[in-house]
Amino acid sequence: MLVSSFDSVLLDLDGVVYQGELAVTNAVESVNKLQGLDIKVGYITNNSSRRAETIAEQLTSLGIATTPNQIVGSARAGAKLLAEKIPAGQSVLVVGGDGLRHEVSESGFKVVDKASDSPAAVIQGFSKDVSWRELAEASFAIQNGAIWVATNQDWTIPLEQGIAPGNGTLVGAVHTAVGILPDFAGKPFRPIFDQALAQLQIQSPIMVGDRLDTDIRGARKVGMKSAVVLTGIATRKELLAAKPEDRPDYILEDLSGLLVDYVEPKSTKHVVKVGQANIELLADKLVVISGDPRSLDALKAACHLIWNCGKPIYALDVPQSLYS
Repeated sequence: MLVSSFDSVLLDLDGVVYQGELAVTNAVESVNKLQGLDIKVGYITNNSSRRAETIAEQLTSLGIATTPNQIVGSARAGAKLLAEKIPAGQSVLVVGGDGLRHEVSESGFKVVDKASDSPAAVIQGFSKDVSWRELAEASFAIQNGAIWVATNQDWTIPLEQGIAPGNGTLVGAVHTAVGILPDFAGKPFRPIFDQALAQLQIQSPIMVGDRLDTDIRGARKVGMKSAVVLTGIATRKELLAAKPEDRPDYILEDLSGLLVDYVEPKSTKHVVKVGQANIELLADKLVVISGDPRSLDALKAACHLIWNCGKPIYALDVPQSLYS
């Protein structure tokens, strides 16, 4: 099994385990099998709007037995980042949900809502209820000298209905007003990964996510192996064109891929084979010699070929059948 090479699994939540209130295909069964094998499972999420207890309750309601300590959130990582920058007891203007406000308070800071309270810092996280007024108050405080921390910069978030704006969009609104960027605590930045290793007491996890720019890039930055699943944000087309810093070690349909042997690409000078798929690079054109071009094997073979051919994606003729 792929997972046998690791002491633990770090799972992103949105788009990997669930989308909104609904479980992702094969997620519940796969996580339960992992835990049944005594493999330590942690959840590392950039969503700071809810408390760890609330997230654990949702996972349990889906059929995955979960404790709050398994949840590694950007809210706690953000509060710890604040503690490195300002003394305990200082006022912090919090823009975000209950989970973020709770972690900031638990870290010994005074939570305030207005720039007129002269906060030493602003911390900004995602919440569906964030208003223009809160963004304005954050902007005023930052212009008055408050340091600025954000839990994450995810531009989008996957929900049952589709893809919606994420915290990065809200951070962008404040950035437009103040002209600077915050320090980030969540993926792809190091604080949340350090928090995961310490909180879960693990050493060699595999990071599994659905976003190349946060989950995969972050894992690569800190030296973790990573796998992308195709159940959330990442698309086949995005994978084929991925930059070196965004390329996962493994490509899976969903979490069930952790529980089977991973078929590695086998390559000659111009041909890559994965399972039944054989793909060749002729001049600057990718040609599917055999296999279903829409299969996972074909995607893995094409990615391996493109990523290692030494040419940028825009210089190659890639058949639409590989990414449609």
